[in-house]
Amino acid sequence: MASYASEVKKELTGLEVHPEHARVELSALIRMNGSLSLQNHHFVLTTQTENPAIARRIFSLIKQKYGMESELLVRKKMKLKKNNQYLVRLKRNTNEVLQDLGILDETGLSINTDVTPDILNEDQRMRSYLRGAFLATGSVNNPETSRYHLEIYSLYESHNADIAEMMNHFGLNAKTTKRRNGYITYLKEAERIADFLQLIGATNSMLKFEDIRIVRDMRNSVNRLVNCENANINKTVAAAERQVENIKHLRDTIGLDSLPQKLQEIAVLRLDNPEVSLKELGDMVPSGAISKSGINHRLRKINQLAEEASA
Repeated sequence: MASYASEVKKELTGLEVHPEHARVELSALIRMNGSLSLQNHHFVLTTQTENPAIARRIFSLIKQKYGMESELLVRKKMKLKKNNQYLVRLKRNTNEVLQDLGILDETGLSINTDVTPDILNEDQRMRSYLRGAFLATGSVNNPETSRYHLEIYSLYESHNADIAEMMNHFGLNAKTTKRRNGYITYLKEAERIADFLQLIGATNSMLKFEDIRIVRDMRNSVNRLVNCENANINKTVAAAERQVENIKHLRDTIGLDSLPQKLQEIAVLRLDNPEVSLKELGDMVPSGAISKSGINHRLRKINQLAEEASA
């Protein structure tokens, strides 16, 4: 069964984008999942993923933006429980592509690990970059079964800070932390995770997330109400039991006849009706109904007398 995160990524890989947004999305995917090697004095760019849909996405974006055919390869893993690796390999015009993506500088000799200013200064480009970043190294918990959590992993601290800056540009309250051999930007609030999914174009996944969240939050609210009600019932029962015990103690020590008439009639009613509420007890008073606060005041007086009789 596909995970929720893989469903989100599958939806994202099906989006059609403008060539300029294809460039920005590719910039994130290749910066975060790509590697360079030298063959016959030429750079070869290899982008690697365990998700075949993402590999096809990279392949098609390169073709859409640059009109180039790259190689799409599968590297099978021999070890148990290891997923296949899908490789997209570009062997020609690599320098030009990487410079256009802002990954290589103008000299073609230095790699830029940070997000370029032209992306950070424009909303739609930031959305496209965040979509590529999530496809590259993002994950999100299934909202049905666990705590709310979405994260994107970055190898470099400055790049991670750029990811967080873009998220927070859209008011997502993203936080950062060091993780293993790199850094993550993460979201913990359910509403912010839904906003992020909408932001990067995963509308159907966002709607599913919201449906699950609403049901889950409603279930939690019902459980809290039930727990609160049970706690109140338990508290009421315990108070009634204490009242009955105190009245019996007074009966067996000083006698209920020694109590003032108003206290005596409440004591008798409580002994005969240990399970009823204070309001119901007040309605039973022969001399006329008494308010809940009035009944509570008399029972407190009886408890006080019982404590004095025990001293």
